[in-house]
Amino acid sequence: MLLGYPFSFFTAFGGKLEIMSTVFSRRNLLIGAGALAVAGTSTYFLTKGPGLNTDNKLENPVELKSESGLLEVTLTAAPLETSVDGKAVTMLAYNGSIPGPTLRVRPGDKVRLKLVNNFSEPTNLHTHGLFVDPNDNSDNPFIHVMNGDSFDYEFDIPAEQVEGTNWYHPHLHGKVANQVFGGLYGTIVVESDQSPLATEERVLVISDASFNQDGSLKAPNMMDLMMGREGDSVMVNGMVNPTGEAKSGALERWRIVNACVARYLSLQVAGGTATLLGYDGHQIAKPGEIDSFVLAPGNRADVLVAIKDSKVSLNYTTVAHPDAGMMGMSSQTFDNYALFTLSASGTADPLSPPTSQQTLPDLRDLSVTGKRQFVLAMPNHAMAMESATMEGMFTINGEAFSMDKVNTTVSNDTVEEWTIVNNSTMQHPFHLHIWPMQVLSIDDQQLDPVLYQDVVTVPANGKAVVRVNFHTHTGKTLYHCHILDHEDQGMMGVIESA
Repeated sequence: MLLGYPFSFFTAFGGKLEIMSTVFSRRNLLIGAGALAVAGTSTYFLTKGPGLNTDNKLENPVELKSESGLLEVTLTAAPLETSVDGKAVTMLAYNGSIPGPTLRVRPGDKVRLKLVNNFSEPTNLHTHGLFVDPNDNSDNPFIHVMNGDSFDYEFDIPAEQVEGTNWYHPHLHGKVANQVFGGLYGTIVVESDQSPLATEERVLVISDASFNQDGSLKAPNMMDLMMGREGDSVMVNGMVNPTGEAKSGALERWRIVNACVARYLSLQVAGGTATLLGYDGHQIAKPGEIDSFVLAPGNRADVLVAIKDSKVSLNYTTVAHPDAGMMGMSSQTFDNYALFTLSASGTADPLSPPTSQQTLPDLRDLSVTGKRQFVLAMPNHAMAMESATMEGMFTINGEAFSMDKVNTTVSNDTVEEWTIVNNSTMQHPFHLHIWPMQVLSIDDQQLDPVLYQDVVTVPANGKAVVRVNFHTHTGKTLYHCHILDHEDQGMMGVIESA
């Protein structure tokens, strides 16, 4: 059923395909208080942010903004003693903040980013959603930054990078789920002169975590690794149930990031109306009002929210695994749970959402130079219980990830059509680095409007068909399941464009 919007996103629940529209909410990014502009060649090291917020007030993460075409910044990954839902805990953080600083850039900017590793294992950095070079010291997932070391990343935001919301997080194979679950993530905002007007802008990073009695992060059990871990505490900008203020009648822009390791988010705005602007950092051609939506791990959404009532919230309902309730899995569920709440008062100048936006070309109008199939597979429960380890049992096309093997080779300046087949009983969010995917169909149900995503949900025992325009960049990068426990256990491949 379509809910007030001319097209829908497709999401599988327990093997059943449902068609859902989307609803988002976010808070304004205040560029004054708590924000630093970076100019010239200065490097800023931030040590305080929402990770240290003790009054549970919803705030935007600290922001670092490019100036005169340059953003130069240091991100230091290190342990952080903080509080989650009133409990003293130890997490990981960039620059002492959960989430890390928001990086605000424009098309054509240059970014120089020093990553400092001050915790106990190697790491690296992936700029998820940016159309940048995958080689050398750009968005290279094969880099290892050892404990106590640093690495200087440098990449150019292309002029064709579209306005929207992206994010950054570690991408060292075998370590990704633990490090993201621990708190290492942040937002990248690409803005342009065509960015729609809004009364306020809010960056809303949704994540989850579980803790032991002593406040340390809880390690995953076998079932967590198999199904993807879901934390007991669901947070927005590092806080559980934060509160904030809004102006009555305001039109706010909410940038929502699903930074959870495995949790699907079924979301709905209460107390306001939402207009979808973009998805996974790509604009929607004809913005329209939406009712509810699902974000897979790694998905983002840009939404304009018109404040209607005195209380406005972003509500979350659990998207259950088909095997929920089995031994070892969390039984905690959420039903219309307010992730945060805004109290509205006063008045705001009236603003209207845009009626049209620029989108990437429709790849259905171009010739396809090749077709491929990717089959996602994982062990069943019997196989998992009989094995001491599930190493090598999460595969794409029958192969588990190997750093030394190129699984797929494509030619530059070509358009390919990929059919992604899921042979398991749970949905998998499929992510391709660098090049966005235009979604053509889910389980043979066609999408008429142009929809680009970089994380596409493949339904349980189902399939998704996408097209990819391989252009500009050459070199090696990755495609994988964005349930990060699955990625770490091998559901990932190497792709090389030449």
